[in-house]
Amino acid sequence: MIISAKTIITGDGSTVLRDSAVRINEKGIIEKVGSREEVAAAYPQETFNDYGDATIIPGMCDMHCHLGYWYSQPDSFNYNDQMIMMYALQHAQAAFTKGITSVRDCYSPHGVCRTLKMSEEKGFITIPRITHVDAGMCMTGGHCWDEVIQVDGPWAIRAEIRKQVRDGAEWVKVLTSHRSHIPEYTQEELDAAADECHRRGIKCVVHAGTHPSIQMCIDAGFDTIEHGTFLTVEQAQQMKEKGISWTPTIFAYTYLYEVCKKNIEEGNADVFSDPVAAKEQRDYAFYEPAYESYRDNFKKLYDTGVTVCTGSDMVMYGAPVLPVQQELTYMVKYGITPVQAIQTATANPAKVLGREDELGMIKEGLLADITVVDGDLSADINCVFQTNTVFLGGKKVYEQGTRYV
Repeated sequence: MIISAKTIITGDGSTVLRDSAVRINEKGIIEKVGSREEVAAAYPQETFNDYGDATIIPGMCDMHCHLGYWYSQPDSFNYNDQMIMMYALQHAQAAFTKGITSVRDCYSPHGVCRTLKMSEEKGFITIPRITHVDAGMCMTGGHCWDEVIQVDGPWAIRAEIRKQVRDGAEWVKVLTSHRSHIPEYTQEELDAAADECHRRGIKCVVHAGTHPSIQMCIDAGFDTIEHGTFLTVEQAQQMKEKGISWTPTIFAYTYLYEVCKKNIEEGNADVFSDPVAAKEQRDYAFYEPAYESYRDNFKKLYDTGVTVCTGSDMVMYGAPVLPVQQELTYMVKYGITPVQAIQTATANPAKVLGREDELGMIKEGLLADITVVDGDLSADINCVFQTNTVFLGGKKVYEQGTRYV
């Protein structure tokens, strides 16, 4: 099969091809990339699908999702193990409608993602390529304590990591800050977590958004820092030097800021007598400076050369599912080009996941995980919302409103 379009963004952050084509072989591998004429002449018997003025990009990756996050559902009492699996499957397959062909799940309930992957391997379901942690871990009473594993002390942390590796975790997730500048885990505990992961040959991701937690995690040597809401230029430079990537999750914080702002502006509740209104006020006091920090600093941080990855981290009831497209629009709004933004959702995640020889670019020899969007995405990032067709390993999984899984 040959697919062609007016524009191809290869995913490397700079290369844009015009009037070009991609040949996908029977094994679902990209066999040739070149001009329309060149590819058509090389494979005269192949089916030729021309998408006209559309843009071909690598299938995108959401580097921070929670497929099985049922905790915010208003009828959570209905969510037994079977319902949680169905919920996670629905979210995973919804990814295709957004041009997403791979995800990194940064914690779902124990065993959910492993079961999804095993089901896919057995041919029961078709889902994006999943890399996953198991349950996250925090200190006793730490951030998300009621959703993750509470663990204290370096040796207990090492033991929990060993259990998670035994149970199939591919990465490990640690949470060590919340909405204050008080660090949760100690340096000794963070050092133990990163060391145990690397000793076992797996990578570790950490939730850290405030100070001094961000610096503590850089010093410990985590592989990726999630949120980094108040990250400084100096810290971003350190991360570049150490090979630590950054998943900012701009949209998640912006969305929550806007929700809190709207509710406060429209509400008439007394914050002194209404506990819900009081919580809204406290949340707003954090989300407003968080929003401003991303707005004012994202481009400066990007320009340090730190590896930036796109992640959605949207778990709020009623919010958009896997809003990678929105995340990319904010990156462009805050100063980078559409082509650079696409790199944060394609080649960069593949590199961080250690799969750059398989995924992440429109490149000969890589898997044909490909998204086609209507319009010239290199000129207008909003075209990313116009998903036309999605291929997973050369097989069509979505086309113009129809999901084939």
